Amino acid sequence: MYDEGTAMTADRVTAETTEEVPVAANTTDSDTPSEPRPPVDLTTATGTAAAVQHGSISPEQALDAALERIRARDRKLSAFSLVREEAARAEARAVAERQDLDMLPLAGVPIAVKNNIDVSGEVTRGGSLSGSEVPADSDHPVVRRLRAAGAVVVGLTSVPEFGLWGVTDGPGSITRSPWNTRYSSGGSSGGSGAAVGSGMVPIAHGNDGLGSVRIPAACCGVVGLKPGRGLVPSEVGVDSWGGMTENGVLATTVADTALMLSVLADRPDLADLETPPTLRIGLATAAPTPLTHIDLAWTAAADKAAAAASQAGHIIGVAELPYQGATFALALRWLGNAAREAATVPHPERLQRRTRTHVALGRAVLKSGLLRPSQVDRVEARLLDYFERYDVVITPTLATAAPRARRWHSRPWLANVLANVKFSPFTPLWNLVGWPALSIPMGIHPRNGTPVAAQIAGPPGSESTILRLAAQIEAAHPWQRLAP
Repeated sequence: MYDEGTAMTADRVTAETTEEVPVAANTTDSDTPSEPRPPVDLTTATGTAAAVQHGSISPEQALDAALERIRARDRKLSAFSLVREEAARAEARAVAERQDLDMLPLAGVPIAVKNNIDVSGEVTRGGSLSGSEVPADSDHPVVRRLRAAGAVVVGLTSVPEFGLWGVTDGPGSITRSPWNTRYSSGGSSGGSGAAVGSGMVPIAHGNDGLGSVRIPAACCGVVGLKPGRGLVPSEVGVDSWGGMTENGVLATTVADTALMLSVLADRPDLADLETPPTLRIGLATAAPTPLTHIDLAWTAAADKAAAAASQAGHIIGVAELPYQGATFALALRWLGNAAREAATVPHPERLQRRTRTHVALGRAVLKSGLLRPSQVDRVEARLLDYFERYDVVITPTLATAAPRARRWHSRPWLANVLANVKFSPFTPLWNLVGWPALSIPMGIHPRNGTPVAAQIAGPPGSESTILRLAAQIEAAHPWQRLAP
């Protein structure tokens, strides 16, 4: 327990919503009030780290607040597959004892990690019962970097099997959007999206092989960034899905996104959000395929982001993206990568029905020889031509709201595929070529109350440009950062 006279209790730190939480003023030995400390904002990583660095709260108090929020909110959302209460308390105490506490960029920040990368001492299940039950004996490189920066791993988030699907559910749990629990939180980083969008933690790790950070970010009303290939250690699954999967960030602000990326990439300069130079921005809202229907609210989200960019002085041109050939190349890789991953598990007989079908088709793809690097080369060549004219492009993040929250894992393979393809046609292109892309909230759908979002993407090395543009859009159109 904490001394009520001088320290912030867990109940006070867990105050609801995005409002800042006041901290009692310091007193001297003679009880003469000194200059009051600034309020503490535990809803952001930057606010939490600053409060810990300045001594306004301890890492243990920041963790207690996160655990209290998880206990209060996760029963409805199923964001976490594991809450590491005792292990996290030990980590928080270790952070508090560090001599460089005031220099740690994520000092005492409670963070969630998607349960498909290794966290020492925990079983890496990847949403499946088919794998090993042996706990990891070391951390994934991105977990090591997060811990070195002072973050405390409070829990592991829910994942659909192998991260294959655009919604997050499995036996015993359905992960839901904190904005409207009738809808899915998206996938495959759906647990991380729900954890951040509900305010249980200020930032979370996710990874993205077909949109798996940006999809749940859009569904849960937060920022989601997939960095370009090679910036952040990947090592996700088998060969990181042939280079399509990157470890990324989910956060409620662009500043938090940039801060966490700077840690994951070991590049402090990426946290700098100074104003970018005048950019040439392509606006591309047309469907990637003729069979895709786009909800007008999602088109409006991209238009709104482009209008904010224009008001900031950037040059907007309406120019559709060259998607030719991308859909076929992506479908082959979605299947083939699943087959490769399934070949490594010790208990393939425990795979879900939809996954078994997907894997069987993937084996046929691998045997056929249809997977060829030239497919990607042609798509990338057309994109390079496009980006001779533009610095970045803005699209809708999704085409429609997420599917309803239900037991998708028990439904047939075709139902899952059609649901995934229908609502998320805009995200996979950037995984195919390994370029950076970000989803940014742009309001609430007028009918179902779920968030809508715009996607900003660019050529290799444009992460800083994308983040700085996103910060300008955020300043022009700030969003409600946490679900009611």
